[in-house]
Amino acid sequence: MSQDSKPSKANTGAVAEPSNFLRQIIDHDLASGAFSQRTNLAGESIPSIITRFPPEPNGYLHIGHAKSICLNFGLAADYNNQVGGARCNMRLDDTNPVKEDVEYADSILDAVKWLGFDWGTHLYHASDYFDRLYEFAEILIQNGKAYVDSQSADDIHTNRGNFGQAGKNSPYRDRSPEENLKLFREMRDGKFKDGEHVLRLKIDMAHPNIVMRDPVVYRIRHTDHHRTGSKWCIYPLYDFTHCISDALENVSHSICTLEFENNRPLYDWIVNSLKELGVFKDPVPHQYEFARLNLTYTITSKRKLLQLVEEKHVEGWDDPRMPTIVGIRRRGYTPESIRLFCERIGVSKADSWIDMSTLDQALRDDLEVRAPRATAVLKPLKLVVENFDASAKEACSAPRHPNYPEWGNREFNFTRELWIEADDFMQEPIKGFFRLYPPIGDQPGSRVRLRHGFVVECTGFETDAQGNVTQVNVTHFPDSKSGTPGSNNYKVKGNIHWISAAEAIPTEVRLYDHLFSDPHPDSGDKNFLDAINSNSKQTIAAYLEPCMKDAKPEDRFQFERHGYFVADQKDCQPGKPVFNRTVGLKDSWK
Repeated sequence: MSQDSKPSKANTGAVAEPSNFLRQIIDHDLASGAFSQRTNLAGESIPSIITRFPPEPNGYLHIGHAKSICLNFGLAADYNNQVGGARCNMRLDDTNPVKEDVEYADSILDAVKWLGFDWGTHLYHASDYFDRLYEFAEILIQNGKAYVDSQSADDIHTNRGNFGQAGKNSPYRDRSPEENLKLFREMRDGKFKDGEHVLRLKIDMAHPNIVMRDPVVYRIRHTDHHRTGSKWCIYPLYDFTHCISDALENVSHSICTLEFENNRPLYDWIVNSLKELGVFKDPVPHQYEFARLNLTYTITSKRKLLQLVEEKHVEGWDDPRMPTIVGIRRRGYTPESIRLFCERIGVSKADSWIDMSTLDQALRDDLEVRAPRATAVLKPLKLVVENFDASAKEACSAPRHPNYPEWGNREFNFTRELWIEADDFMQEPIKGFFRLYPPIGDQPGSRVRLRHGFVVECTGFETDAQGNVTQVNVTHFPDSKSGTPGSNNYKVKGNIHWISAAEAIPTEVRLYDHLFSDPHPDSGDKNFLDAINSNSKQTIAAYLEPCMKDAKPEDRFQFERHGYFVADQKDCQPGKPVFNRTVGLKDSWK
């Protein structure tokens, strides 16, 4: 579905709509009857449609993973109400103990839950299947479909050939099943060093698809696994583990991104070989590919994201400039906006670029209807109301949301000294400037309405020794207070916001922008580090209206005129709020 095929609207809970081509595939499979009344290997009834989300716990999930999460869980939710039902399994493909960590595993599960999805009792780990995987490897060895290769890694790579040259058979390819089984068991028992032997499938060293040239499926790694400890010193590779895990979990539709398209023949070879040997039964899982998310001003390579963290170009995996789910969450994006974004961009088999503004607009549409309003002054300039008594105050109020009066009002006071935005005053106004400026010649100073307060007229200003404006002076009209009958007598073009200096809450505000200044920082021969935006984070001292004093972490607001902001997940404390700008009220990167 293209992003233009649905109207711009807020979405407060719907899962992403599956793409049409996947719907057609699943509808066809259901109509064929092959997926009706499915049972597992134990003969127990299982849903007709089972998808899965199977990340490797070697890093933090990013916005590209969110697309896959929404697709797989969305398909399951969509077909769950049909005959036979559906579900989505959650699986951690933890086959490489060298790169994986409990921290990553925990963060993955937390991210999926935060996005609003639940796998129920169907949480699995590839490491759950290590015993079965080993058993199936022995079956393949015994049937002449796998062999132990004793070449070095460099020789194996060299002898695979290339796209224009066939590979060469390993000198160990014709070992007998008995010899292979003996060596494989000795590998398992720790009798060899890392890299001394590997297990390869016996397919075809002249196959036009290099992936099929006797791929390695087991290697020796004398490394403890974060779940299985020191039980194993041989570990299955991803291509072997992934398809078998799908089959063991009775996955019907294995949906992945296009970079795995070339590996689909190997996926099919493994599951079909084991089916022929009586391990699995029809229907076995089948792999389907869709285009990964390419988002402008963003990179989603785990290796490069790790480089950003390790070289301290960012402040961690949850830096609000990072495209990780923990990062965009801390930035202030909502799970509803991510799901809405995924719904709008749809899924196709053709690679394309999605502009970052599409993601930002999904957030605006989500928060517009449910973010309370508040006043913040980000560039404070003192405003003194000369004809208002210094000890007096006038109660004022404003709605928490203009469309929901039932949400009530924010209460604050008008006092002699106020904070306004520095941009709301000009010594020499340009054409079309309707905010504050001083008297010019015989002309009086400008008049503006202080929102929810009084109309004021500028009488002058003060500067420091460097000529910087430090204070603006005005007089107010006592009968002009907003909401009173007299206010209708004043017609002004300018309307600015303000905060009482006596009540203002000092706060740290972090203004975030794109991490990269280039919309395609990682394309071609570019070094993505050269495209880092030096202005991607600015920290300023600002003021908030009094109701914001007790803002809690992850509370979201629209700061009127400025955009949408969130109380920082880690640094916001009672009485000491810290806010991050999530997105402006309109796209500034046209």
